[in-house]
Amino acid sequence: MVDDLRTRESLRRKALWALSHLMPGDLKAAEILDVLEDIDDQEHVELNRHLPRLDIDDARKAVLIERHSSGIRIVRESSIPQPWRERFLQASIGSTRLEDGLYAHDWEKFLSEWQAEMKRVDVHRAAR
Repeated sequence: MVDDLRTRESLRRKALWALSHLMPGDLKAAEILDVLEDIDDQEHVELNRHLPRLDIDDARKAVLIERHSSGIRIVRESSIPQPWRERFLQASIGSTRLEDGLYAHDWEKFLSEWQAEMKRVDVHRAAR
């Protein structure tokens, strides 16, 4: 399941990045929206089988932010429920982190950006 989740979230991330460069109504967006809809369908089936359905607010509440001995606020990767952990990791490829955890500000920024990305997808879908 992890490989499927990783692959799915990698594809979603690439599609979201590609969509971010297009204006609503652009014909190139239709193909990307189809990919995102396929991913959503796959996720729906997978979540019904293996994972509880957590919306973004559930994910935000589930993750404990703690203060590292260095004074930096961190989140432990293991505390982020799936599929949110994989979404965050895919969006954070190349980001720095501490050995003990991920920067809390990166987690918070990811959640904010996710909401903006989902709004952008909705605008593209409406313009389709």
